[in-house]
Amino acid sequence: MAVIGISGSYGGLNLGDEAILTSAVEQLRATVPGVEIVVFTRDAEHTRANHAVDRVLNPREAMRDEIMPEVERLDLLLLGGGGILYDSEAQTYLREVTIAQRLGIPTRTFAIGVGPLKHQTERDAVRAGLDQMDGITVREPSAKRLIEEIGVRVPVEVTADPALLLTPEPFTAEMLAEAGIPRGRPLVGLSVRERGGAAPELSEAAYHQLLAEAADFIVERFDADVLFVPMERADVREAHRVMGHMSMAERAHLLKYQYSPRQIIGLMEHLHLVLGMRLHFLIFAAITGTPVMALPYASKVADFLGSLGMEPRSTAAHTTAGTFLADLDRLWDHRADQQALLRDRVPHLQELARRTAPLATRGTT
Repeated sequence: MAVIGISGSYGGLNLGDEAILTSAVEQLRATVPGVEIVVFTRDAEHTRANHAVDRVLNPREAMRDEIMPEVERLDLLLLGGGGILYDSEAQTYLREVTIAQRLGIPTRTFAIGVGPLKHQTERDAVRAGLDQMDGITVREPSAKRLIEEIGVRVPVEVTADPALLLTPEPFTAEMLAEAGIPRGRPLVGLSVRERGGAAPELSEAAYHQLLAEAADFIVERFDADVLFVPMERADVREAHRVMGHMSMAERAHLLKYQYSPRQIIGLMEHLHLVLGMRLHFLIFAAITGTPVMALPYASKVADFLGSLGMEPRSTAAHTTAGTFLADLDRLWDHRADQQALLRDRVPHLQELARRTAPLATRGTT
C-alpha cells in the first residue's frame, strides 16, 4: 500500500485551502486505490476531524525528530495545492520537502500557486526545492512563468485548481433562516478581505468606502440584499468595517464562519451574483454558474478570470466608484450571458484539474 504525504496551508484557516485538501484527498484515493494519506497541517485536530485522512502532523509544532519518522514512511510527498510558495513563507512550506529529498523520497507539487517572490533568498530556496522535484504541476500560467523565471529546470505542467472538482452540499431554506438571511429579494454575495496588496493605491478608509458604495449600489439599483461571506476569520472584521461605511447597512447580512467549502458552494445556488476578492469564493461561484465580478485582485485571480474567457480589469481601473459601479451594473444586465460562458468554460478547467492527481502520483503504487 502506497503512503502519500501532502503538505500545505491546512487546518481550518481558510476555506479555499480546505477546499483544496478535500478535493486532493478525493482525487488521490480515486487515483491510487488503498492509499494511506498523511497530511502535514497547521491544525492537526481540525484536519483529523474534517478530512478523510489517515494520519496528521503539525510540522510547525513538531520537532525535527518527530517529523523525520513520518517523512521516512512516505513513498511520495506532495507539496500543495494552493498558493504557498511566496515571500516570508516559502522556506517554511519547503521544510518537509527538503527532508524528503535528503532521504531520497520522491517529491512533486500538487497544482500550486507561486509568488510573489521578490526576495532573492526566497527565490533561491524555491529554485533549490523545485529543481529536485520529480514533477511540478501549477494551477495558473503566471506560476509557471515565475518558476521558469527563477531558473527551475524541471518541466512545469499547468493544470487547474483542485477545488474546481468539488460538488455542492445543499444549503437549505432552513439553513438560510437559521443564518438570518431573508428570502423574497435577490441576494448578492460579497467576499471582502484586508486591503493588503490588493489595492495599494487606496488608503484603508477609501478601500472600505469603495466597497460600501458598491454594496449600497447593489441594494438601491438591484433591490437586492447583500450577503458577506467570510472565507477566513479575518474577513469577518473586514465585512464589519465595510458595513460600517454603508448607508443601507440594514440590507446587509454577514454569514458566520462555520460552514464547509461544499456548503458554501451550495449557498451559491441562492445568489444572483457574487462580487469577490478571494479566489476560491469566485471558484465556488463558477462551479455553480453564478455570475462573478472580481475586484481588486491578485495575479492568481486575474489568471482565473482569463481562463474563463473574461477580460480582467487592472486594479487601477476600479479604484473609483464610478468605473466600478458601471461594470457592476453592466454585469447585472448581462448575467445570462456570463452564466452561459461559465457553463461553457468551467468543464474545461475541471478536465485540467482532473489531470493533477495522475501526474502527481505517476509511478506510485
